[in-house]
Amino acid sequence: MDVANVLHMNAANREFSYAKNSLIQKSVILKGRKFLEDTIKDYGNHGFPDCFKVADLGCSSGPNALLFVTNIVDIVNGLCHQKDLKAPDEFQVFLNDLPSNDFNSIFKMIQPFYSEFETVRGSGKNVQCFVCGVPGSFYERLFPRNSLHFVHSSSSLHWLSQVPDNLPDNNKGNVYIAKGSPAGVFEAYFNQFKTDFTTFLHMRSEEIVPNGRLVFTLLGRSMADPISKDSSFTFELLAKSLEDMLVEGLLTEEDINSFNLPVYKPSIDELKAVIESEGSFLLDNLETIEVNFDTSNENALVNAEDSSGMIVVKTVRAGLEPLLAGHFGSTLMDKLFERYAIHITEHLCKEKVYYFNIVVSLTRKCN
Repeated sequence: MDVANVLHMNAANREFSYAKNSLIQKSVILKGRKFLEDTIKDYGNHGFPDCFKVADLGCSSGPNALLFVTNIVDIVNGLCHQKDLKAPDEFQVFLNDLPSNDFNSIFKMIQPFYSEFETVRGSGKNVQCFVCGVPGSFYERLFPRNSLHFVHSSSSLHWLSQVPDNLPDNNKGNVYIAKGSPAGVFEAYFNQFKTDFTTFLHMRSEEIVPNGRLVFTLLGRSMADPISKDSSFTFELLAKSLEDMLVEGLLTEEDINSFNLPVYKPSIDELKAVIESEGSFLLDNLETIEVNFDTSNENALVNAEDSSGMIVVKTVRAGLEPLLAGHFGSTLMDKLFERYAIHITEHLCKEKVYYFNIVVSLTRKCN
């Protein structure tokens, strides 16, 4: 699987698009705003440059793509107004994702976005904000050396650059690390994550100025066990749905056995170990954010007759469909996700399930 050319969220504004099915990711961004504010306040102790250069890596498309930009401009100018600091004269914002991302949808939103920040709240000062797209993998260099003051990434770094190429052949019937997977499967996934995340940090250390900040949020797991509920739940039910289609004669064993997801959900200790080993950044802060898997029902278990299962499935489909369609064929996607909805709904009737997110703030060391 050529991940860089296949991986993207469902485009445009259709029923199963990411733009219409990214409430969970939006909730993570909103819940992490205080964390972002604290990081910017700490950075502001050293003053802001005249042109504050910011990058959002793995921006995807839809309204969330500009939500971070709104937050960063609002927080910086609000802080400067509150503490009587000199605010940046200009903001330059780079929105990055893989070339297959739906950048056109983002570009269509930029002009209306500009009008929201013509004047800073209460200050009477015009805000000059310049937004552009930067296609490419964040596992490679994207920007000139020492050119960025602040880098952000949300709900992206759990995606790997590739499916581990040394996965044992006996991870049959699974699409990720599962209860039936041999130990070598976990090792292969972790080694790929360690390689990718180390590369990511090294690339950013080249691009971020000394004392610049890197803030990221990614899906993780709350315990060391790689098959903990918050790590493998959604993927185990996806594998079960594929098994249903095998029984029905819609797929073959080879179809399923040859597919694995390019995803890894690290533990907190694993993240810390890679950050320390790579050595370019100081770990300033680390917190966790839990978001109800079913965004329509925050306070109770769902009922089988509710549409909550389908709501969750649309969220998963918006992110995984391009990968699944590329391997199994687009004509089978409706059938696959119909079966997936049944399994998800049955599970949500029994217990609440949460997305476990890890949010991290790093400072580029002054070498």
